[in-house]
Amino acid sequence: MDTQIQANYNYMGRNFSNISLTNDDSAAFSDCNSDRSGEFPTTSAQSKRLVLACATEMSDDLIQQLVTDLESDSIEDQKQAAMELRLLAKNRPENRVKIARAGAIRPLISLISSSDPQLQEHGVTAILNLSLCDENKELLASSGAIRPLVRALKVGTPTGKENAACALLRLSQLEENKTAIGRSGAIPLLVDLLETGNFRGKKDASTALYSLCSVKENKIRAVQAGIMKPLVELMADFESNMVDKSAFVMSVLASLPEARAALVEEGGIPVLVEIIEVGSQRQKEIAVVILLQLCDDSVVYRTMVAREGAIPPLAEALIELLRRPRSGNAAATSDSSE
Repeated sequence: MDTQIQANYNYMGRNFSNISLTNDDSAAFSDCNSDRSGEFPTTSAQSKRLVLACATEMSDDLIQQLVTDLESDSIEDQKQAAMELRLLAKNRPENRVKIARAGAIRPLISLISSSDPQLQEHGVTAILNLSLCDENKELLASSGAIRPLVRALKVGTPTGKENAACALLRLSQLEENKTAIGRSGAIPLLVDLLETGNFRGKKDASTALYSLCSVKENKIRAVQAGIMKPLVELMADFESNMVDKSAFVMSVLASLPEARAALVEEGGIPVLVEIIEVGSQRQKEIAVVILLQLCDDSVVYRTMVAREGAIPPLAEALIELLRRPRSGNAAATSDSSE
């Protein structure tokens, strides 16, 4: 599932919409595909049943039984059913529609609020796997998945938090869900995951934040939650493998005056200048875009950038961008929610 992400910025009549990336191995954002867990311990009979269901058309009857088991009085039966459903949805894309149509969405959402960490994690990850199907996104949101997923971001296991971030990303691909997700309290929790999570957690948080912050009110929430500090720190750490991801999130936020002020306060200017001097070509390009936004309407910021010695490398990078052929992509537009 490839998605293209473009950074759009207009300067002196020039649109830098050709600064883009796709989700291949070197892409700036993780693709947040279905859960990357291994298989789970099951009895031999259960394993045989699951393998047969994944490999044949036997899945319909099994799915219906598993959906029934989700509402069992036995927590172990619930765990087993949720685990098998998450794997069926992970391994066979067509099962994602079948599972949703069998009525699994509401009971799975209920499991996300379970006090049992493993049961909650299975519920979150099953919802993530179902959300990979476009047909399921609207149904998941209308069935009330957003608030429980946000809660899992707060109290879930490390894997549960990562998968909740990915599920919210998938739901945010419907524009109307972005505001609802932001208003449900997701943004500060994603900022916390960006700052304190492991590498996968940081990747998943940055991906979700990039999508959600195309909406102005979510940009404001992110800045108020202190996002600039972890973004600057990650951009400054070339060993983190997070320079591109952090810079792209920052480029979305930099249209806000309060974001630009926070960027300067957190020491972002020398970090951006260093990226232009020693970063990869893509890193240089997005750093130029951010600095152009920073300098566009502030003499103070332009002076600070100049004092950091940015003019020669910035000029070199900007000239390289201007030498590129103008993009013929008329669909590339600036953030319309500003």
